[in-house]
Amino acid sequence: MHKAVFLDRDGVICQDVHYMARPEQFVLLPGVGEGIMELNKMGFLVIVASNQSGIARGYFTEEDLKAVTDRMVQELAKHDARLDGIYYCPCLQDCECRKPNPWMLVKAATEHDIELKGSFMVGDQDIDVEAGRAAGCTTIIIGRGDADYSVSNFSEAVKIIRSYKERKLEVREA
Repeated sequence: MHKAVFLDRDGVICQDVHYMARPEQFVLLPGVGEGIMELNKMGFLVIVASNQSGIARGYFTEEDLKAVTDRMVQELAKHDARLDGIYYCPCLQDCECRKPNPWMLVKAATEHDIELKGSFMVGDQDIDVEAGRAAGCTTIIIGRGDADYSVSNFSEAVKIIRSYKERKLEVREA
């Protein structure tokens, strides 16, 4: 089974633009491209799990979301970073796929043979932490919140994940 790092999109991978509808609004946050490339090299699958209620609200279409997603993939590729899966919930509220429900993480785990217990959820809101916790992942919040770890930026989250992986490898070798 694989281990994964699940990432929220807005506020974690890119600047949080309220209801991002156009590719030109996508701005990769500092250190994210390099950080995802490092996660790739460590052997983690990197999966995006993002609520996108702007679709249900009529602010943008699924085609608009695809264009933004394509831009995200292109920007990450400039850093030799890749995403192994992208999951989103287009619903407004109270559905099984919308975070804080863990549906996107569980679906990705099923489709990619991921061991959730050894995986991480990195987000910037409590709903991300709740989804990660409900799925059995170690949680990291960028900013403040009730997660296993609280950091100020993505690079710090990668350091925690790297440290965790190194400790696990030492335990296995002992």
